[in-house]
Parts: sequence; C-alpha cells; structure tokens
Amino acid sequence: MRNTLIFFLFLFYTIGYPQQKTMLPASQPGEAGLSSDSLGFVNTLMQKYVDEKKLPGMVTMIARNGKVISFDKFGSMDIGKPMQLDAFFRIASMTKPVTSVALMTLFDEGRFNLDDPVSKYIPEFKNLRVFSSIDKNGIKLEEQAKPMTIRNLLMHTSGLASGGENNPVDSMYRAAYLSDGTLKDMIQKLSKIPLLYQPGTRWNYSRSLDVVAYLVEVISGMPFDQFLRERIFMPLHMDDTGYSVPEEKLNRVTAVFCPADSGGIKALLNPEINNVSAKVKFFSGNGGLISTAKDYMIFSQMLLNKGIYNGIRILKSNTVELMTTNQISNEVMPDDSFFGPLLSGMGFGFGFAVAKDSNQSTFTGSAGSYWWSGSANTYFYIDPKKDLILILMTQFVPNFYYPIFKEFRELVYKSIIE
Repeated sequence: MRNTLIFFLFLFYTIGYPQQKTMLPASQPGEAGLSSDSLGFVNTLMQKYVDEKKLPGMVTMIARNGKVISFDKFGSMDIGKPMQLDAFFRIASMTKPVTSVALMTLFDEGRFNLDDPVSKYIPEFKNLRVFSSIDKNGIKLEEQAKPMTIRNLLMHTSGLASGGENNPVDSMYRAAYLSDGTLKDMIQKLSKIPLLYQPGTRWNYSRSLDVVAYLVEVISGMPFDQFLRERIFMPLHMDDTGYSVPEEKLNRVTAVFCPADSGGIKALLNPEINNVSAKVKFFSGNGGLISTAKDYMIFSQMLLNKGIYNGIRILKSNTVELMTTNQISNEVMPDDSFFGPLLSGMGFGFGFAVAKDSNQSTFTGSAGSYWWSGSANTYFYIDPKKDLILILMTQFVPNFYYPIFKEFRELVYKSIIE
C-alpha cells in the first residue's frame, strides 16, 4: 500500500494558479517524526473493517509538516469495483467548514460585521418570533430577546432548527420541504416558521449554514456554487469538488452502503443519494458537496497554514485563528445526549468542533485541534500543535456506526515519535 504514495503523486500536480504548482510533497514517516511500523497499524485497521464486511472500502491520508506521509486505499468503491485513490465521496456536513470559509472571505473584505443582525441582509428574517410553548390552544410565540446575528449562524446558536428532531418547529421544517427549491425559496419558507429557541442561548445543529450560503449570495451578488468555485476551488485547484460530478468522471464515484439485514453490508439504492450527475438547484451550505481525499487535504492544509496554500491566500491568518477557536461557553454547548461522547468536552468555532484543554483526559489529540465529519462517514482532523492532518473517506450510513474515526486518530498519535 505504501508504494501507492509515490505512484500517485501526480494527483497533486496541476496547472498553476497563477503559474503555480499545486503539489503537496511526499515524505517518509520517519522524516516526519512518525514510526513506520506503528503507522502500519492504521492500514491493518482499515483492512480489518473491509475484511469483516463492516465497511465497503475507504481512502486515508495523513500529512505532517506540510507533506503527505500516507495515502492509501482499501476495499471497494462499488460492488465488484476496487477503491481508487481519486474516488469521489459525498462529504455531506464537511460542506459546512467550506461554507464558513466562503462567508469569512467576505468578512476579510469588510463586507459585514459578525454581530450584524442577519435581518440587515435578509429582511425576511426581521419579524421572526421564537417558539415558547404549546398547549391545547396551540403554539405560543415570543419576541426575540436579542436579534439573530451572523456570528450566531456560524456558531449554530441562531435559534434555527434542523428538521430532524421531535418538536413542533422541526415538524414545520419537515412539512415545508426546505430543500425543494433554491436557497432564496428556503429563506421565504423559514421566514414563516418560528425559531426553536432564543438566539445565542444554546448550540443546536441546524440549518444555519444553509442560511450562511444564502448570505454569501446576498453579500457577494453571486450564486453560491459559483462563489465557491471562483473564490475557493479554482484558486486552490480543488478540481474535483462541487455539487455534481461531470459525466466523464462518473466512473470514479463511490456507492453508498448501509448495514444489511442478514449481516454485513449492502449498497443503498436511493436515487436521491446516488445521483451525483443531476443538475443541482439547491446549493446547500449544510451539505451537498462531493469531493476527493486529495481535494479536502488541500483545503485542510490551507487552514493549517493559516489561510494560505501554495502562495494563494484564501483567508487572513487571524481570521482562521478566530474560526478555529472555541466560541461556545459550557452553558450553551449541549450535553452528551446530542452527539453523545463525540462532542463531550468539545467546543465549537465557526464551522469546526474544537478540542478544549479540559478534554485532554478523555480525548487523544492536542487541545486546539479542530475537525468535523460527514453523515456518510467522511472525516477530517487538523492539529496545529503537531502540524498534522488526517483524512478518512468512506461511504456508509449511518454515521458513527463504528468508532473508526477515533481508532484512526488514536493509532496515528501512537505512531508519533517526535
């Protein structure tokens, strides 16, 4: 497997922007301060998941000090089709960090302030009220104590719901079919549904980043997908990231799998999930992007480099520091009942979970590390203190069905010798 690293280095070479080479150079583990023998246990773990028919296949990448030290593939990308290093994966909620970066590029240009009311740019939200209670006479509403701000959107403290929980507001989200239409259509629908809670009072995984995507459209005057392409993907040469896959690249698309009733796994035959070539109308900021391990490694390295990659600056250094620093108090962050132990002891920045100092007794990794994952089991993790990036891509639902992200991270840290 290790030889695939050298053979596929061409994946990191593209035409310059401008006149630049987009290349993340390779390094041997020992040169990067990791033990080759210990790191081999990562490959053993991944192959075990495949052999035991728990996961169909995956791609892993590990980079340290700006160099790739591991780039490997395992198992299958579809029934009877071996995994490819350049395979496409539906990254789902790993879209959120990209959306946050997009908005913050406009922040760097002075186009808005973080504590501006959202209604300043989205007037449809001006009269949003807040769910208070429900009784036999119906739903009780109250006024916003403080207006929803752009900061609230980025932190998931906006008061918006997700549509997936069991409460009257989430039920209204489901009935409204929020993703059926454009981002502007979604805003119109949300403007008629109350907030689930007072802005700023609690963290709630929600449709906030969909609203952020629309905010990007409003402030930039550009469709969200075009903005991502011109301001992030093209400059970084993330040539395989977008909301759909061109016909000539469809042979690289992975299938989505799920547990089979009789044990093992089966392909998930769901056209809404599997169709990645159809023209997209709803450019979700919450989820929807399709990408590769290589592309997301480039995006991650840009963040680790404090906003710059290969001479191209996407964000200011202090903006990246702000985004990847915990912004949430203990009173606002949920307890273990929401994401379970995954977010226990974690904080949250602008699009990222952030490991706090108080979490070091139970979390293998450095305080200040930041990460997120996607609903079909994709994962990235960035440790600025160790100058380390981890990428794991597979396509299996539900997310967190197996502790593979935790096991992956822990094995890599055990391999660090300096």
